[in-house]
Amino acid sequence: MAETPTFDITLEKLTYGGDAMGRLPDGRAVFIPFGLPGEVVRVHITREKQNFARGEFIGILKASPDRIEPKCKHFTQCGGCHYQNLPYEKQLLAKTEILRDQLQRIGKIENPPIKPMIASPLEWNYRNHMQFHLTDDGKLGFINSKGNSIFPIDECHLPDEGINNFWHELKFESKMNLERVSLRAGQNEELMLVLESETEETPELEVEADVSVVHIYEDHPVVIAGQDHLYIKLLEKEFRISANSFFQVNTKMAEKMVEHLLVSLPVSRSATLLDVYCGAGLFSKFFAPRYAKVIGVESSSSACEDFGFNLDEFDNVDLYEGTAGEILPALADQIKPPSHMIVDPPRAGLEKHGLDAILRIKPQILAYVSCDPSTLARDAARIINGGYRLVQVTPFDLFPQTYHIESISIFELA
Repeated sequence: MAETPTFDITLEKLTYGGDAMGRLPDGRAVFIPFGLPGEVVRVHITREKQNFARGEFIGILKASPDRIEPKCKHFTQCGGCHYQNLPYEKQLLAKTEILRDQLQRIGKIENPPIKPMIASPLEWNYRNHMQFHLTDDGKLGFINSKGNSIFPIDECHLPDEGINNFWHELKFESKMNLERVSLRAGQNEELMLVLESETEETPELEVEADVSVVHIYEDHPVVIAGQDHLYIKLLEKEFRISANSFFQVNTKMAEKMVEHLLVSLPVSRSATLLDVYCGAGLFSKFFAPRYAKVIGVESSSSACEDFGFNLDEFDNVDLYEGTAGEILPALADQIKPPSHMIVDPPRAGLEKHGLDAILRIKPQILAYVSCDPSTLARDAARIINGGYRLVQVTPFDLFPQTYHIESISIFELA
């Protein structure tokens, strides 16, 4: 069997996805996990494509002066973190440059107006929601850095204190038919254990602690113990979040995003606000008192129920259940100016029919909350071509130690 060729290369920059990029002797880009810019490394190639390759370290010949000792013993193995070897302030700079690169390369935006990244008050133990997988022998773990198996963990420095004090106590039988095991933390030390499976049969589990336990099968929650929801407090407002509803995992940074939008949107008592992909109502709850009307659009039925509960005090709020691609075209001719819009799509970005409808509605201000700079860049190009000016892009570090980049872009109708 032929030996895999090895190369000594200089890493040039960090790229979206957590890898460092260098170049092979033939000029092709090669992507190496856990490398840092400026390092000279010996690598072997794991995957070859016509225009690029992927590789792995054999050794570091010249380390970056920025390289630090990672906090977690599982770093490079478990697949959850990408930048523990880089000081936090350098992580912020690197992510800002990655966001700029994506907007320039994919969005063809020459000088994107990017603000400095807003740092997370907590570099560690910031997550109010953790998703685990189970190994065959019932240990909690994550999908490993190669993406091909479950890596069992003994420690993790990302979950908040309540989750971190509890997850070690969970014991599962081997070969349990569970797709995922999640832990969510709410206010007053509330904890919820969510078990997801592909079968209707309720998993047997003994939990001695005072936690809610919910089994989800085909999006249907079955309460095993406690409640099917918990409460999270954010800027003195309380939100009910159900077991299978999305909510931002970094509460302190979600507060900073809300504060940023409250300052950035020129709120108007005569205008309508459309909150698209509104989830459980995080943004709507703060803006409902400031607009003549708020219209929420959300496809998750559990999030819609939470939205109804969380916004119950307001009589100027409507909610439509369905995808942006279904609802917005139907609403396009009913929305009278002036209108503003917040969109907070999943990683895949805006659906084409939804974006077409946004350009028909022509909100004066469009705030785009993104968790993926590549799909943001793609959508931003279309929004700009549709008659908008990109006023500012503010990155928020919701996910320290990882490559994930959240941002809020403000577009104005030109």
